[in-house]
Amino acid sequence: MGLDEIPEPLKAKASVVLQSTTPRVTLPKTKRCLRVVMVGHLREEKSPRTLFEAAALLAQQRDICIQHIGAEHDQVLASMAHQTAAQYSQYQFTGPLTYPETRRQIQRSHVLVHTSVMEGGAHVLMEAICSGVPVIASRIPGNMGMLGKDYAGLFPVGDAKSLADMLIRFRHDSEFVTLLKKQCALRAPLFSAEHERKGLLTIIESAMSARHLP
Repeated sequence: MGLDEIPEPLKAKASVVLQSTTPRVTLPKTKRCLRVVMVGHLREEKSPRTLFEAAALLAQQRDICIQHIGAEHDQVLASMAHQTAAQYSQYQFTGPLTYPETRRQIQRSHVLVHTSVMEGGAHVLMEAICSGVPVIASRIPGNMGMLGKDYAGLFPVGDAKSLADMLIRFRHDSEFVTLLKKQCALRAPLFSAEHERKGLLTIIESAMSARHLP
């Protein structure tokens, strides 16, 4: 959706190329609880406060477990993460993990949550989608551009109550789960290496052709 930010006279000169990621197999999921994972360093841009507040609202939902992966870049937010983990047993802050381990944790989860207030296009969204894991994300241009404006798993930015309600629905509404999985599966080809390659070649070929115009 970055094209929407470009002045109209310049849009014809712009192209969008989505990044790619490697696909991963979808791993078996536990039936004991809903495994929710959020991957994002503790920075205000990632809006971890929204996740902390959602964890508090889900305190009575013993079958919804949240794993939060990320480095402690902001000490105030880090303190809040540890306090949330101490107060609510369903919320676990693991700190940073290696890239391979982070990908495995995504594969093992039922759903990935992404609460950012701003993004240029989060790599973790495509990593989840290409692992067969549906996404629940904030309604910002960077997320809508990757997931689609009509994606059913979008919630208002900073709205912890909507996020908590959506996770409860995901836990109990199989039709909702099926819908998100279907929508994500339709987007997965956009994040293939072949799709990215074709997009880059199109730009290069267009630029080379323009050099030879009179």
